[in-house]
Amino acid sequence: MIIRCPHCDKKNRVLAERFDDAPTCGHCGRPLLEGAPVALDDENFAAVLGASRRPVVVDFWAAWCGPCKMFAPVFEQAAARHPELLFAKVDTDANPGVSAQFAIRSIPTLALFRNGQLAKRASGALAPAQFEHWLRSP
Repeated sequence: MIIRCPHCDKKNRVLAERFDDAPTCGHCGRPLLEGAPVALDDENFAAVLGASRRPVVVDFWAAWCGPCKMFAPVFEQAAARHPELLFAKVDTDANPGVSAQFAIRSIPTLALFRNGQLAKRASGALAPAQFEHWLRSP
């Protein structure tokens, strides 16, 4: 999959099975998955979840959604604070297959996956403290 470097904005190709190997940018050499969510789509969603040894937190969102836009900075800040988790975003309009697979009916919807399996989910934009609590609760 192609990941934009959060530091220099250059595109990098990373195999899903290499996500846990701390991939670095081929241009600037800084970590690609440090503190920034990755974009997943219908094609790479299952591969990334299956290959990640870290729990994966997914934000199902859409560009036209006001609450999604309000929640985006909260999600990005949490990604920077929790390197033990992989944070990802799925645009529900552009990826109807994954959205249908998980019966996404309202957005934003947050989902936590462990070992490729859905562990929990929540609908609606959460305040920073609520999101932290959700991340830490079993």
